[in-house]
Amino acid sequence: MLEKIREGSQGVAAKIILSLVILSFALTGVYSYLGSNTDQVAAIVNGEEISRYDLDKAFQSEQNRMRGQLGEMFDTLMADATYMDNMRQTVLDRLVAERLLDQKVKAMGLRVSDAQIQQALLAMPEFQVDGKFDNERYQAVLRQNNLSGNQIRDIMRGDMARQQLLVGLLGTEFATAADAKSIAQLQQQTRDVRVATVTAEQFSADVTVDDAAIEAYYNGNAALFVQPEQVQLEYVELNVADLGQGIDIDEQAARDYYAENGQAYSMPERRLAAHMLFSGDDAKARADAALARVNAGEAFADVAKDASDDSFTAENGGELDWMTRGTMEAQFDEALFALEQGGVSAVFESEYGYQIVQAKQVEARTQRPFEEIRGEIEQALSKNSAQQEFYQLQQQLADVSFEVPDSLQETADAIGGEVKTSPLFDRVSAPAPLNNPRLLAAAFSDSVVLDQMNSDVIEVGTSHLIVVRAKEYKAAGTKPLAEVRAQIEATLLQQQASELAQQQADKLLADWQAGTAPADMITAKAVNRMGSAELDRTLVQELFKLAQPVDGATFESIKLANGDIAVVALDAVNTPAELQDLDAMRARLGQQLGQASYQALVASLRAEAEVVYPQLVDSAQ
Repeated sequence: MLEKIREGSQGVAAKIILSLVILSFALTGVYSYLGSNTDQVAAIVNGEEISRYDLDKAFQSEQNRMRGQLGEMFDTLMADATYMDNMRQTVLDRLVAERLLDQKVKAMGLRVSDAQIQQALLAMPEFQVDGKFDNERYQAVLRQNNLSGNQIRDIMRGDMARQQLLVGLLGTEFATAADAKSIAQLQQQTRDVRVATVTAEQFSADVTVDDAAIEAYYNGNAALFVQPEQVQLEYVELNVADLGQGIDIDEQAARDYYAENGQAYSMPERRLAAHMLFSGDDAKARADAALARVNAGEAFADVAKDASDDSFTAENGGELDWMTRGTMEAQFDEALFALEQGGVSAVFESEYGYQIVQAKQVEARTQRPFEEIRGEIEQALSKNSAQQEFYQLQQQLADVSFEVPDSLQETADAIGGEVKTSPLFDRVSAPAPLNNPRLLAAAFSDSVVLDQMNSDVIEVGTSHLIVVRAKEYKAAGTKPLAEVRAQIEATLLQQQASELAQQQADKLLADWQAGTAPADMITAKAVNRMGSAELDRTLVQELFKLAQPVDGATFESIKLANGDIAVVALDAVNTPAELQDLDAMRARLGQQLGQASYQALVASLRAEAEVVYPQLVDSAQ
């Protein structure tokens, strides 16, 4: 097949067509430079652009957050295109709201200083170990999130400036004591009730269902018996984790790797730093005076506690943390790493003001011994070997599955794998490792289920590839009557039994209202909204919807989820003499009012703003 393609591409006509295709791509490229770049813009807010890149980053972060909350359930939701589109729009709306707030902050002249940002960074629990700022953790978190120090500062500057606006707005909202008391009285109210239950089961022997009724229910409720499309797959997977199993690394190879990569297994020189910071018009003079006190014999920690403007570190004698080269700004690094242990620098100027640095302790660079890290090295070599093999096999996986599109056996043989078979499943019940949104999209595609072709290579994880083909496919439709007959019959029997129970309950209710109470009933006192072990949950919910009794009890019949009928006499509604957690209730109400004010602010800013979504404009045109 590939040979015929090559032969066909040598003809004159083919060359002309190829030239036209190349020309069209070239013109498209020129147009993209000369024309509009709105395809890279997600929204324009009062002339300021929100890029598609920023939207994609925020959308990915939201997906990671949702996956952390919902786990595997979120992977199922990702297969729903409508859900993901709505989620992406929600993220974009949030970015628009943030941009509107940023513009409002700028218009109001709100500012956040570098010192405030530094203090906030040091106080963030994400960067702390045992309650103290840890520079190594700080750097690791930044690397994990692909951020630089300047980027995290810019992000925090924007967040903290918005926070000033929101605190000023939300901090003015409050709930009155009367509001809190009114809500608490409703929430903490209890009810006294008597309940008699007429069970549907006692009428089961008196009801029958014929074939005509079953068929009529089936025809009238087809939506209840929809069978989603299902597929049974054959698949071949290539997973670096599987390749890594059984790879043995000999000691000499590990020692050679250690000798070549010793730098990776060493601890760099580090220093425990303390500092003093001075800002303001007289900062230089005060810094010189503080250094003079240290040079005169006063302890650095005592002077820092007394004179430093960095109140966060001053309480601890100016101590920061252990630092390696490159942790702080160039001026700070140069001053710190020029000192001997215990030494104190001269006054120097940085972006934060004037500073003095002390090297409280110095730890030289150390090399970890081979035996201590031998396991790590062997694991790394095993992983590298498996990764190399994976790179070699992935091309074979792609080539053979494409060249032999009507079978997976040749593909499995080419990579030394096996053809695996899944059970029949629909889009929400796929087994691992097939429960991946990209894989599900391919598994139910026309080329796989209708044309019976192998899928493209699908990446379902890091260095984890799968190719699938359909072994069996069942189109969506209505389940046959024979399959759901028993289910319909049980439903109709319960309905009829419940109707007879309702008739009995109506009679019992009338007698009770006339003064003849049922012999068999439950009396429950002080039932709260959380329910009672002796009362059905549905019954409790309906109980709190009943009107307060006046001159006697309030009577009602309530149908329960299982078809039983509860006949209820509500005797009393009780309000506690002493309400609990009024302060917490008042705080929650204040938060709700603040949230409403925030939403009103965003709505107001949005109503006055010009917000354009270029994609929507382009599609409308």
